[in-house]
Amino acid sequence: MTTRPCELGEVATLDRLSSGRALLPVGLGAPDTGFDKVGEVVDRRTRAALLDESLELLLRFWSGEQFPFDGKHYTVHWDSDWLYTPVLQPRVPIWVVGAWPSRASMARALRYDGIIPVKLDIEGSFSAFTAEDVRDLGKYAKEHRAQTSPFDIVVEGVTPVEHPDDWDGIVGPLAEAGATWWIESMWDVAGEMETVRQRIHQGSPRVK
Repeated sequence: MTTRPCELGEVATLDRLSSGRALLPVGLGAPDTGFDKVGEVVDRRTRAALLDESLELLLRFWSGEQFPFDGKHYTVHWDSDWLYTPVLQPRVPIWVVGAWPSRASMARALRYDGIIPVKLDIEGSFSAFTAEDVRDLGKYAKEHRAQTSPFDIVVEGVTPVEHPDDWDGIVGPLAEAGATWWIESMWDVAGEMETVRQRIHQGSPRVK
């Protein structure tokens, strides 16, 4: 999700077109690879603050009421007659990308409807989220989340095109541990679109 609240009108459109089946994943964005050269904010603390204000603004817009908002990064005095409430109430479900087990990142995610967890190893590289991690995260959410509404744990990973018989062994333990959604994340197939197409045609992994 962009940290520009004005672009979130796209979510409202998708919510209507899908009859309330839209989901909104949000995060700080990809690591800086030169975005500062085109005027984008790259400092992670600032981007986190922008995201927090954007989400607060989004909920205000979805309230269907006029409102004032004076934040550190955004100032909005919404007195327009264009008022919107999502099809699905109380809101389009928001999934927040969260760094496990960062307390600040977890606190942000637990305010909303789900988490797409990422885990960094001691060298600063991303590492796979395991069934044990899912159990630990689920326990943490139960202990620290104020809301009693459902909370999704959305795990990213890859089920190999060449070995569909292995899919259940990858996804099954995560589901048993409490993961509620799986996102097929083929980040390393640049230039291999045929592989991506093949995986799409194979369909979602099934848990036995």
